[in-house]
Amino acid sequence: MKDVVGSPGTWSGMSLRVSQCVFAGASVVAMASAYGFSNYTAFCYLIASMGLQLLWSFGLACLDIYSLKTKRDLHNPVLVSLFVVGDWVSASFPVYYSSNSHLNP
Repeated sequence: MKDVVGSPGTWSGMSLRVSQCVFAGASVVAMASAYGFSNYTAFCYLIASMGLQLLWSFGLACLDIYSLKTKRDLHNPVLVSLFVVGDWVSASFPVYYSSNSHLNP
């Protein structure tokens, strides 16, 4: 499989995952520190979805670190498909919850 910048098991992929993890954590902290955030259901769902993004990114960053330490190749088609589906799901949740203002009480 072609070695693409940001692909799993590369230094650029690990740095992208770590930055995703940091920005998701910063988003959770910023949203949770807002006054009265629990009054809006969509806002609570958005915080939960960013928490899931944080966990997903952290797990894949750990996998990238392990891959770099052991010099293992993560370009298995099944693993890459899992990463693509996981990224798609974790990226679609914040968009869905932020655009659904009808969930507010």
